[in-house]
Amino acid sequence: MTDITDLIEPLIAFRRDIHAHPELGFCEHRTAGRIAEQLRALGLEVHEGIGRTGVVGVLRNGTSGRSIGLRADMDALPIHEQTNLPYASTTPGSFHGCGHDGHVAMLLGAAQHLSRSRNFDGTVNFFFQPAEEGQGGAREMVNEGLFERFPCDRVFGLHNWPDLPAGTIATRPGPIMGAADKFEIQLEGRGGHAAIPQDTPDAIFAAAALVQQLNAIVSRRIAPTASAVLSITQIHGGHTHNVIPELVTVSGTVRTFDPKVQDRIEASIREIAAGVAMANELTAVVDYQRYYPATINDAEAAQEALDAAATVGVAQLAPDPAFTSEDFAFMLQACKGAYIWLGQAKAEGSAPLHNPHYDFNDDVLGLGIKLHVALAERHLRLRD
Repeated sequence: MTDITDLIEPLIAFRRDIHAHPELGFCEHRTAGRIAEQLRALGLEVHEGIGRTGVVGVLRNGTSGRSIGLRADMDALPIHEQTNLPYASTTPGSFHGCGHDGHVAMLLGAAQHLSRSRNFDGTVNFFFQPAEEGQGGAREMVNEGLFERFPCDRVFGLHNWPDLPAGTIATRPGPIMGAADKFEIQLEGRGGHAAIPQDTPDAIFAAAALVQQLNAIVSRRIAPTASAVLSITQIHGGHTHNVIPELVTVSGTVRTFDPKVQDRIEASIREIAAGVAMANELTAVVDYQRYYPATINDAEAAQEALDAAATVGVAQLAPDPAFTSEDFAFMLQACKGAYIWLGQAKAEGSAPLHNPHYDFNDDVLGLGIKLHVALAERHLRLRD
């Protein structure tokens, strides 16, 4: 690969500028504008406003009809940064705590290198996606005809991974990230005086029983050979010490890889909530939402990614999927491809994703550029 040293320092500056000016999902107007400006300067065909704030850059070379999509997410998290870095967020309560600023910089670097090297035959589509953090920006782009407008033989998404040492690149065939569901259960009674509990159905007492039974679903209703997580994350109810509240809300998340396991857990939650409500003379309303499907890699695409990774870094077959979720899943439902982890852990350790002390490791920016380039050049290799 041609040397990319000259790209690194300007891209670090670009990345840190985005870090200092984070934008939440579907509000990435400044970020998208800066990306579009950079792509136009390279001579790419640029399309804006896809999936509301998404940007697509198209680079063509040669005569082949082959094509590839490379995706980076752009949005920040609603977290208050606590890094004290000189380029820390200038927007209170908004923070690039998942490294999407680094993803943008790496994909821009790949566009810069490929636009000048032209060592490929076909079309490279650079997808800069909004609103990955829980709002389904990838789904928005797909629903607006992303792959009809910009056809791809393969699509690849790259995410930094603090659990892996810098220099390591990992992926796997099949599931790599979990499906993400969220639920809210409302237990409702009449409310009444805490000193006369015999006259008032107790939603607090029922909520305690509900939490215990929900936490037994995975261990008692799901096969030990299957994988699932159910976590209760919120309980709300009551406003003073001497009143049994009328309403208590219990909320949480479910993570799975198998739709049959997903179905079984949802059905169990509804069944248990109804049973607890009946036993305590309450009513139960269950709101269950499946907002991200499991991220499932195509086996051939995953191997293609590992082969490309081996030419630029340490390629590793990921032994297990992660229960965290990723809306790149929607792109993989529409186009064969793979999701890839790029190790970024420093020798002294790195803060995890979604932590207020997290920062993208600029030392791996060059490796991320090289991986994107290797994926494109391998899939669109020049023919003799």
